[in-house]
Amino acid sequence: MEDKGIPKEQIYQMLRKYKEKDLTHRSGRILGSMCTCPHPVGVKAYAMFLESNLGDPGLFPGTKALEDEVITMLGQLLGKEDVYGHIITGGTEANLMAMRAARNLKNVENPEIIVPKSAHFSFKKAADMLCLDLKMAELDDDYRLDISSVEDLICDNTVAIVGVAGTTELGKIDPIEDLSRICQEQDIHLHVDAAFGGYIIPFLKESGYDLPEFDFKLPGVSSITIDPHKMGLAPIPTGGILFRERKHLEAMAIETPYLTEDLQSTVVGTRTGAATAATWALLKHLGREGYREVATSCMDITHKLAEGIKEAGFELVTEPELNIVPFRSPEITVEELAQRLEDKGWAVSLATYPRSIRVIVMPHLKAEHINDFLKDLETITGD
Repeated sequence: MEDKGIPKEQIYQMLRKYKEKDLTHRSGRILGSMCTCPHPVGVKAYAMFLESNLGDPGLFPGTKALEDEVITMLGQLLGKEDVYGHIITGGTEANLMAMRAARNLKNVENPEIIVPKSAHFSFKKAADMLCLDLKMAELDDDYRLDISSVEDLICDNTVAIVGVAGTTELGKIDPIEDLSRICQEQDIHLHVDAAFGGYIIPFLKESGYDLPEFDFKLPGVSSITIDPHKMGLAPIPTGGILFRERKHLEAMAIETPYLTEDLQSTVVGTRTGAATAATWALLKHLGREGYREVATSCMDITHKLAEGIKEAGFELVTEPELNIVPFRSPEITVEELAQRLEDKGWAVSLATYPRSIRVIVMPHLKAEHINDFLKDLETITGD
């Protein structure tokens, strides 16, 4: 750090050199990320509220009112208008909050949680931070949570069971309806990680897609993670956590004596209101119609990609349920395939179970990007 400051234009020039090293979603070359180009309306709204801090909401009553409206709108989207929650940093924080609420409400020695093997790694963080024993349930032949495996793992110390609506690696929807029944019968907190699926499944269902129930319409669902910065097109970082009852937030609340609220339930203290403003703006601007168009467009491209992959001689691991296409080569290893794609400028990621390339068709991907990808893929094994 220099003693004398640098002129702002020089600073901007220096920053541009760093920025040039980054990949961009707009290029269409990022194929393995669940994030996307933020919508311009969300970006504008975010910038308008950069000063706001929802960790001290009494100072920002307008921003707090926006958050209350956002939680209601997301609750309406997910089957229950009168829900409780917050706009936070993302799925990891949301999953951590859900497990913390479940643990605190149950209040047993040696608490355990049951998650599918396909669960996001954030549950490992939650287990470590909250001193939870993490039990991994098996998957069925279609890579969804196996209900019988869950039933075998339940014990008196089980404080929560997790189902996923849109698994990170394959985009699968676990049998949440069966989990709802089990959790109701045994009085266990059921958390649905819909960080990815929460902003696409409802709109696909509205458009006629035959997809299973996963949200608060199922009476056993206690909490849901939903990420506006994924299919919701909000700027990063923007996540959401919704609870069926106020008691879930109260179970985590601690006193905050020097702030304008008496109790605080979120993991972080200082919390930007900009993410809330962006989410509110996009829900209002795009509406259900706009989000239906986003969802169906992504699925149209997903089906085009899946067919093109098969025509190029590659194997789909599973037919896409949401906008994720996992595939592999019958001739070369997944690692070699990934390297050859990287050499051609494509940023893909690897699924661990089963080992495969995963392409996530986010809103920044257009038909021309997929056409270019398929052309390269057709030549890849001959390189």
